[in-house]
Amino acid sequence: MESIEQASGATYRSASSDRKMVRVAAASMAGTAIEAFDFLAYGTAAALVFNKLFFPSLDSATGTLAAFGAFASGLFARPIGGIIFGHFGDRLGRKSILILSLLLMGICTVLIGLLPTYGSIGIWAPILLVALRIGQGASFGGELGGAVLMAVEHAPARLKCFYGSLPQVGAPIGILMSSGAFALMNLLPSDSFMSWGWRIPFLASGALIAVGVFIRMKVDETPDFVAVTSQRKVASMPARDVLVSHWRPLLLAIGGKLAEVTLIYTIIVFSISYATSHLGFSRGNALSAVILGSLCQAVTIPLFGWLGDRVGARRLYIVGTLLLAVMAVPLFSAMESGSLALYTLAAVVALALNYAIIFGPQSSLYAAQFPPELRYSGISIGIQFAAALGGGLAPLIAATLVARYGGIGSVGVYLSVLGVVGAVSAWLMKPTASD
Repeated sequence: MESIEQASGATYRSASSDRKMVRVAAASMAGTAIEAFDFLAYGTAAALVFNKLFFPSLDSATGTLAAFGAFASGLFARPIGGIIFGHFGDRLGRKSILILSLLLMGICTVLIGLLPTYGSIGIWAPILLVALRIGQGASFGGELGGAVLMAVEHAPARLKCFYGSLPQVGAPIGILMSSGAFALMNLLPSDSFMSWGWRIPFLASGALIAVGVFIRMKVDETPDFVAVTSQRKVASMPARDVLVSHWRPLLLAIGGKLAEVTLIYTIIVFSISYATSHLGFSRGNALSAVILGSLCQAVTIPLFGWLGDRVGARRLYIVGTLLLAVMAVPLFSAMESGSLALYTLAAVVALALNYAIIFGPQSSLYAAQFPPELRYSGISIGIQFAAALGGGLAPLIAATLVARYGGIGSVGVYLSVLGVVGAVSAWLMKPTASD
């Protein structure tokens, strides 16, 4: 009888734990997807309309560079958000800070949708656009690090890589929602799209934010942070401690992240602009390639997370970065061929394979580099500085390389070098329990 009761109790605890992980996974993924949608909607709009509506006094090429520069301002604000939100996430807990970051993102995104254009308020239009973009960036700087920690710190040891990959799935879902929303609005007549259609995705995010906040309020604080508080290990200045005592894993996290984040922003921001302005593709065709890649990516990211638990997160990360180093030049050469089929195939392979195999095991690997009391700050600062350097400069560097060498194939060389940097950085990192 006693053994039956023990088995029944174990089954109940297992079922309860499974339900808890489902809630955690849903909260992490939903919040990341919503923030990614909000953040990336700007990137799509920058490629399609902002150069005309907010920088109309500039010629087409300069206006595009200015729109991408405003896009980059959000990525440059992400390290600031990483430091601020990481500080309070390590001191006050993951849950409350994640709710705050989601609210800030929603407010900035809805206000972008309401913003008057240059034709209405002149120079104040681009100034306010950049200010709101900076607010988006600061918010996103605190989101991803906390979301992955919420999943990894709740997960059982044998599944940390898989559950850690689920918040990452929010990124392609956000890309999918953003690109899909703009593709839908693109069905409008051109005048309607440029007049008001582009605003709809930004305004619609208000409803998504409300859903995301509700879901996150239902999740418990992570066991690792509860242990930190009970053992009185809460750091008074976690960002300082990371910079002083854990600078080596911080630099390795930045080096390991650069290739992946540069690849994703080159594909979803710069390549759309390049495809429409240089290759003659329609906005719909360029967006469709990104949508298809994001659909596949939503499957392959957790697949590679699952694989990371079996072969080791660090090993898989090294393989992924080296694979990018080998494939980047052929992929971008295919994109500039002028063939829509090759452009689409290259975009899908880059997103669903090259990006996913690096991004999937990333959460588990990066969480292993820092102690729990400094983990929010360490991860957030590392990935957000890399985002500023890699993602923020990606469209600008890509545009400069194309202008200098006359083709997008040169961008592939740049990404190949970053792939090698990522592989060396991952090789020097501490292994995870699965390695």
